[in-house]
Amino acid sequence: MANESLSFSDFPDDIQLCIVSFLSPPDIASFACTCRRAVSLCRSDSQLWYTLCDRRWGSKTQIKRWGGGNITYKLLYRTLNEWENLIGFWRRCGQSNVAVSSPLLVLFEWGPSFLACSRVSPSQNGSYQVKKMPFLWMGISPDGQIANFLDREGHSEILSGDFECWLEFVCLDQNLVPVNVNFMGSGHVLVEENVSFSYENIEERKGRNGFRRSSSSENLQGEDSEEVNVGTESGYPGSLPDRFLSEMYAHFANRTSPSSDKSWRKQKRKEKERQSRRKWEPEHFLKIVDCTPTPERPLQGLWKGICSDMNLDFYIVRYDEIGGIICRKVGDLSSSYSAPVFWTSRPIFMESPFSAAEERIYDDRIHLEPLAAEDHNQHQHSLTDIEAVTRILCINSSYDIAIPGLAGREADCQHGEGRIWQYKNGTFGFGFLRDQFIIDLKHIIQGGSLLDTEYS
Repeated sequence: MANESLSFSDFPDDIQLCIVSFLSPPDIASFACTCRRAVSLCRSDSQLWYTLCDRRWGSKTQIKRWGGGNITYKLLYRTLNEWENLIGFWRRCGQSNVAVSSPLLVLFEWGPSFLACSRVSPSQNGSYQVKKMPFLWMGISPDGQIANFLDREGHSEILSGDFECWLEFVCLDQNLVPVNVNFMGSGHVLVEENVSFSYENIEERKGRNGFRRSSSSENLQGEDSEEVNVGTESGYPGSLPDRFLSEMYAHFANRTSPSSDKSWRKQKRKEKERQSRRKWEPEHFLKIVDCTPTPERPLQGLWKGICSDMNLDFYIVRYDEIGGIICRKVGDLSSSYSAPVFWTSRPIFMESPFSAAEERIYDDRIHLEPLAAEDHNQHQHSLTDIEAVTRILCINSSYDIAIPGLAGREADCQHGEGRIWQYKNGTFGFGFLRDQFIIDLKHIIQGGSLLDTEYS
């Protein structure tokens, strides 16, 4: 009949799965509680959870290669959903065993079947090239276990981009350190050595044709159960559940045992031995948000530019809550206090046409270019013959902030006055009236890719 209505269950299975795939995981869980048929649909790993993974990350990574193709897509979804926040730039903070000269910036990126983290630093060869040194890889082993490894020297590479094959060679490289990447909020991660990890477990899990599945991986592979055993087969011996249980039992045993002092000393001795085996001290990283400009905030983000010593430097420009703009060098962010490169509390741009005085300020200055450029003059802009500059912004230097006593003196305020020239291509340059040059800032990353990469 024409007026007959159809219920959701009347649709074919493939249409039902397609509709359910547009729900969020919490909504899918709620839908699964409605009836047995819904439970069956939500357990469809190869269709429902594959579709969810492919729609969200299929253009960024090869989801069929994660875990060697032996893990469930539901497990993959949970893992990638947590790791997705890592993508982007982070800066090292706090004290660590890393050399002071080590790059402060790190970049997390998608790999074919893993997440890769690289240290990023400006090249000092007089060019716009950026050094990139991969040092951390995060993946999933074929038996469904998280496997993170850090390279102390930064010289290891994943063979053929395949994380599963690379795991087979982990035990042969003494520079590789198993680590845990712990989330301490959305913008703070801690990378620390997994001292309870044993390389022997890699060999134990490898069968004649590759990795064997343990009892826990069978649970992960199955569609009828989500329970994971917490025994020694649920992960590497000494994994978090096992370690917490053993420490809890030891704690209560020590409190009730007559020889509690002896047990306590033994436990402390084991802890010291475990600490002495450390190859890597913990590192803390804070996420750099707003790394790219937006139409509303065209100057914000990470930039690079040739400074007055003719070396490349990284800069970060931020907008504060009252609309002000502040720029600092990335190398200064590690200190508790650092003077800004430039600052303004009233970002009001001058629009074209510009006055003759402003044209003269721009035309009289030299653009700092890489030493590798053969002819610096051919890279200079002109305010009149080409439409390079679209807007001009007045700025101050750091003097009136770093030295408050100078703020009320007219001569010193003039000494710190400068300009930002925003170019038509979205980049910009800045310079001060006391100087005769302009530092042009270029993009570090564009379209998700690091520009001018030099691997080391």
